[in-house]
Amino acid sequence: MEPIIRNKVAESGIITLNLESYYPAEPVKLFDIKDYLFMGMILKEKDFRAALKEQDWLVYENQLVGIVCSADAIIPLWAYMLIVSYLQPIARFVTLGDEASVKNKWLLKNIDAIDAAAFTDTRVVIKGCGDIPVSEEAYAAISLKLLPVVKSLMYGEPCSTVPVYKRK
Repeated sequence: MEPIIRNKVAESGIITLNLESYYPAEPVKLFDIKDYLFMGMILKEKDFRAALKEQDWLVYENQLVGIVCSADAIIPLWAYMLIVSYLQPIARFVTLGDEASVKNKWLLKNIDAIDAAAFTDTRVVIKGCGDIPVSEEAYAAISLKLLPVVKSLMYGEPCSTVPVYKRK
């Protein structure tokens, strides 16, 4: 009779948390203020307000939106507020930054929404080395979220982990 192969990792009760699953699946749309600058350098309030009123905002409906200015120009702070006032009612998520920044902020928002109580007294592995580069900030955020409740926190894969924390 051949010996039965046991999967000790599966039997260990370790929960694997893949931060990649908290990234947005949909693409990010960018709103570039550069397109509204006079001579590519100056934001004229009256022209800017008129252009925003004429903008087809429905292209941002239910989208993740990043507000950027790809021109080297000084943008008054109220301009960002005005853009957000148009985007907020229709976009799914609005923030300042390029595509990578928007995705990272969405990831951090999703980490913040995790119910830490669901991980009380568990052993958790935060998966590493995936297809999507996860920011250091996200690893810090998930640690801050789970450390108060978990029995142990590890990094890596269930078969090869780096211990981070173990409750004494």
